[in-house]
Amino acid sequence: SGCLAIIAVGIFPDAEVDAADLSADALEVARINVDDHDVADRVNLLHGDLFHAVEGRTYDLIISNPPYVAGGEVQAFPPEYGHEPVMAHLGGEDGLDLVRRILADAADHLNPGGGLLCEIGTGRELLEAEYPDLPFLWLDTEESSGEVFWLAADALR
Repeated sequence: SGCLAIIAVGIFPDAEVDAADLSADALEVARINVDDHDVADRVNLLHGDLFHAVEGRTYDLIISNPPYVAGGEVQAFPPEYGHEPVMAHLGGEDGLDLVRRILADAADHLNPGGGLLCEIGTGRELLEAEYPDLPFLWLDTEESSGEVFWLAADALR
């Protein structure tokens, strides 16, 4: 929907933001929202699969809310969730496939002193077990605890 990019340009008034999505339909919605918020001159909407959309670019901050729902949970969704495409939710068998890809490639796209902010849902224990050497800083939100992490660029290198 472009909501993270729109929020980012509101918080960082001098920033230019690249927003990437694999779904062309999602990018159409994002374009409407970016135009409605009058930030089209500062938000670049890019079509592509994660970092493939921003090849060769580096950032001070990467914000990601990838699909992170486990396969079994997606199959049990109530009917009203059928209005959104499965790809908007499905993060693989355990929900962390895309998060793993982000962790593998984020360092190549972060400037020194930068960092990664990522929402992962309820996969914290799995992620910490799989990456015991990463110093995840878990952030609470208004509605959740331990579903969003911060990692400094140096920790990902």
